[in-house]
Amino acid sequence: MERVTGEQMTGSATWRGTGFILLVALANAGGVIAFLPLLSLLLPVRIAEIAGEARIGLFTATVIAGALAASIANIAFGWASDRSRARGGGRRRWAALGLVLLALSFVAVAVAATPAAIIVAIILFQVAVNALLAPLFAIMADEVPGAQMGVAGGLIALGSPLASAVGAAMIALALPGDGAKLAFILAMVLICVVPLLRLPPVPAAVIPAATAPRLAGRDLAVAWLSRLLVQIAGNVLSLYLVYYFVSIDPGLSAARQVGPIGQLMTIAYLLPLPVAVLLGRWSDRVGRRKPFLVAAAALAALGLLGLALARDWAMAAAAFALYAMGSSVFLSIHSGFAMQLLPSPAHRGRDLGLINLTNTLPALIGPALAWALSTPSDFGPVMLLLAGLTAAGGALVIAIRHQR
Repeated sequence: MERVTGEQMTGSATWRGTGFILLVALANAGGVIAFLPLLSLLLPVRIAEIAGEARIGLFTATVIAGALAASIANIAFGWASDRSRARGGGRRRWAALGLVLLALSFVAVAVAATPAAIIVAIILFQVAVNALLAPLFAIMADEVPGAQMGVAGGLIALGSPLASAVGAAMIALALPGDGAKLAFILAMVLICVVPLLRLPPVPAAVIPAATAPRLAGRDLAVAWLSRLLVQIAGNVLSLYLVYYFVSIDPGLSAARQVGPIGQLMTIAYLLPLPVAVLLGRWSDRVGRRKPFLVAAAALAALGLLGLALARDWAMAAAAFALYAMGSSVFLSIHSGFAMQLLPSPAHRGRDLGLINLTNTLPALIGPALAWALSTPSDFGPVMLLLAGLTAAGGALVIAIRHQR
């Protein structure tokens, strides 16, 4: 019988209720809402207004500076939440601090009007976002048992479609100015995150050391690298998608592309959600993750190949949807997979910060590749390279020896 806390005991593991796992997924979706509409929709337009034809250079400099800040901030706030948890304070206070910092960073973004100001504002924004995301992800690792990580990871895929829907709604409402748009985003973030923060922490049962899954250093490095390679494509597309579609249809400016692209992102990231949840649950039942990961990466690579070859908006949109299906499934299942490999509950926040480098390092690598291989009128070469990197990331999963 389910207790009021939403826990069930099955053998030595704590079984969490569906409602709790949904709250965890919703809170993590709030973290995605905090950054995706801004970086994918608002920032490219603002950069284009500031820099004109030099937009790709300024945009690249801005996102690289932000990625460096994000890499450091995620590890630092993860470590801080570890210390707080060890002292009995928990991680939720750090996520609450992240919400406060996010509001302040949005003010900085709204008033930035020069190249230097927008770079500084995005650095502050990335620190704030990672002050929120680092403890939220560690809460999932603390409080969701390993036997439910597949379905929990599948539900993490909720983040991108919800964030895309928020972006589409923001554009459809025709809110006056970036300040109002950012206030709308902040309200959506609060709605998603606050319910989890109001719940007391209930850690999942600790798996005895004798049966805890462990990876040799080589295997952990391979798992880390496989995610990194897949994430590079995701970073390039999330940042440069507006500019990519301008290159496909130069008759529409960046500002006029935002609405259709917001709708496309909503649909493309919504479709994988039930698939990711079902496959995550299936991987829980069969105790195998690698076949699902390899197949998903292959599908994402095929979508990127389609983006490289697309010559009209409709074909590009279909290819992007195919890519989104594969990458969303890969990343959601890989999230639960990675959490089961963490060596010590005492350092989950810090260790997840290191794993999070697979999210932030692509923000250094991806823009550099886009700057070197693309022009305002041609993104084909960079898409071909991203297809190869994604396929290689999926193939690397096969080389992990101690997980199925």
